[in-house]
Amino acid sequence: MKIKICGLNITRDVQLCIDLKVNFLGFVFYKKSPRNVNIKDISMLSKYNKKKSSFVAVTVNPTDNFIKENLLDNFEYIQLHGSESNDRVLEIKKMGFKIIKAIKIKKEKDIDKYKEFTNADKILFDTPGMEKSLEFPKNLITKLPQGENYALAGSVSEDNLRNFYKLGVNFLDLSSSLENRLGNKDHLKIKSFMIKINEL
Repeated sequence: MKIKICGLNITRDVQLCIDLKVNFLGFVFYKKSPRNVNIKDISMLSKYNKKKSSFVAVTVNPTDNFIKENLLDNFEYIQLHGSESNDRVLEIKKMGFKIIKAIKIKKEKDIDKYKEFTNADKILFDTPGMEKSLEFPKNLITKLPQGENYALAGSVSEDNLRNFYKLGVNFLDLSSSLENRLGNKDHLKIKSFMIKINEL
């Protein structure tokens, strides 16, 4: 099971997640978000020994300038949540990144959209809530493609972890269920969740 924790604070949360062997550490670059990263903190990422963890910049329609000025050399992955086309995915990829493309799922027919994004390295199936932690439709989970290149987000928590595992989900993305208040990660919750992951 691969795990991505999103909405991390660069100064508070990174070392803990590396030590707990979280696979993907997500940092939000979206001004409307309570989890938006302070650009000035990005330089601190180079001080960490990532070991086997990867840093992911979570973005919405990022411009070339923003990518070159802030993300290049600091992140291995860019996660795209906007209206980016498959061609745009390739353009960003050529700048030196691996790409996670988010697909918003409301109905079963939305799932097939992932097939358009042949240039993406990984696909994230998400609810349309954009950080509102809507629950992923249970009846659609078994319709998703399986494997470690396909992630699921949407009300993932310690409580439903085993259900996702039984349904064949191999990659989970979570954020708000690991917080004690909006935008602030609870380290005890992260530790508890990762213990449960290791018990699967």
